[in-house]
Amino acid sequence: MSDKSKKPGTRREAREATIQFLFSHDLNDETLPDQCTDFWELRTARPKVRDFAKELIAGIFTHRDKIDQCIDAASENYSLAQLTAVDRCLLRLATYEILYRDDIPSAVTINEAVEIAKRFGATESAGFVNGVIDRIQKEHSKSASKPDNGPPA
Repeated sequence: MSDKSKKPGTRREAREATIQFLFSHDLNDETLPDQCTDFWELRTARPKVRDFAKELIAGIFTHRDKIDQCIDAASENYSLAQLTAVDRCLLRLATYEILYRDDIPSAVTINEAVEIAKRFGATESAGFVNGVIDRIQKEHSKSASKPDNGPPA
């Protein structure tokens, strides 16, 4: 069986479902995480896939303002509104994972975002997404490694 015909793993499939849900929300902002029955009727998924996707979707919606600020700061020369919907959704997912999911290594997040961009995005999406997520990851690593010296004296 070749890599192209191989079925994606649970987490990849959940990330793809998350991107599809976010894309749907981009088109119709009435598509909300707690009202996504219609989405799951159209996008069938195994229970483990659905559960992980729901975790990702809920986290992205919970932290969306901070996520969008990070993307805006890291996407030089582009505002969030100027990005394609697919790139915007991918960046939101990957930024959420980098900022809020300590159980997922940054290298995995970046690789997954690039692979999904190759599948769903435009020709230049993979490189663009890789660059933006890499900047966000480096900035997050810098700020996470700053020592907390307590309140000033």
